[in-house]
Amino acid sequence: MPATGIATRKTLRRGVAAAAALPLLIGALASCGYGSEAAKEDAKTSGAPATGAAKLSASEVRIGYFPNLTHATALVGLQEGLIAKELGGTAIKPQAFNAGPSEIEALNGGSLDIGFIGPSPSINAYVKSKGTNLRIVSGSASGGVKLVVNPDKIKTLDDLKGKRIATPQKGNTQDVAFLNWISEKGWSVDPESGKGDVSVVRTDNKVTPDAFKQGSIDGAWVPEPTASKLVSDGGSVLLDETSLWPDKKFVITNIIVSQKFLKAHPDVVEAVLKGTVKTNEWINANPEKAKASANAKLQAESGKALDAKIIDPAWPSIAITDDPLATTLKTQAEWAVKAKLIEQPDLAGIYDLTLLNKVLKAAGKPEVSDAGLGAK
Repeated sequence: MPATGIATRKTLRRGVAAAAALPLLIGALASCGYGSEAAKEDAKTSGAPATGAAKLSASEVRIGYFPNLTHATALVGLQEGLIAKELGGTAIKPQAFNAGPSEIEALNGGSLDIGFIGPSPSINAYVKSKGTNLRIVSGSASGGVKLVVNPDKIKTLDDLKGKRIATPQKGNTQDVAFLNWISEKGWSVDPESGKGDVSVVRTDNKVTPDAFKQGSIDGAWVPEPTASKLVSDGGSVLLDETSLWPDKKFVITNIIVSQKFLKAHPDVVEAVLKGTVKTNEWINANPEKAKASANAKLQAESGKALDAKIIDPAWPSIAITDDPLATTLKTQAEWAVKAKLIEQPDLAGIYDLTLLNKVLKAAGKPEVSDAGLGAK
């Protein structure tokens, strides 16, 4: 895994503050690791099949995603009907999740077919199932993760020692990155409890802004739009994770599919990928319209759109891409092993980019690499 160049860079950190002192976080802490959180189904009818259009091999496809800007492909693709258009008479059943583990549980339980999700839950799920439950079939986004701190308490990276810094969940993508940063800083944190030179407080992104305002945490290593919400509440960006990576790219969101669904309905998966490739192209060609579209979808999810002071700085920090950036997933897996969150994984076969590369080739776009981890 190409972690060498990254390991010498600046580092992150985390640690867990005492849960007893953070009553508003208890619910979030209870869901640490890979426990479930309830998913909510999108009540909108944007996934309805086109009238009179022929169905593919499945009458519907169940697609999961998070109401985060790092899941912009899903937000915009669903909002604009770009994915539905490629599916013809096959309906979309969208489902919004708050964390990777709950989305993985839905996939494993057979109530979800395709999902937008971060690399760490994908790795853990693949390893725990011994390579039988999912394949990564496309990329979606890079970047969009920042360390935001209380500038009155933390002015430099060295000031993080002894402070309480939030991450979304134990073992999630940001948590792994932060633990690695702490380690490379020469500091120590117990990965299970989060206690150590930095207190890593695992808390739901929905709770983090209130915890920050109340002073229960001193900062957070979080994705957008949570990072910009913290800035709007007086926080300061101390570090953008993008700066730690070669070429300033790392996978934050990829697309997974149940192996069972992929085998039974490759035509549906291909249609979804046609939709995501067209969505990504439209997003990159129309950033302002795409930003408004993503915000409209977030408003439909939560009942409230993001303020301009939040979405305007958050949006350009996320790079939308079809490339799964497979070499960076290898690195993130190595970090999880180093943090003792997982055993050395066998990731052979975690990717199947056959359909994506078929779609990209037909669209006149360059094919992408699985970094030697493709299914045989």
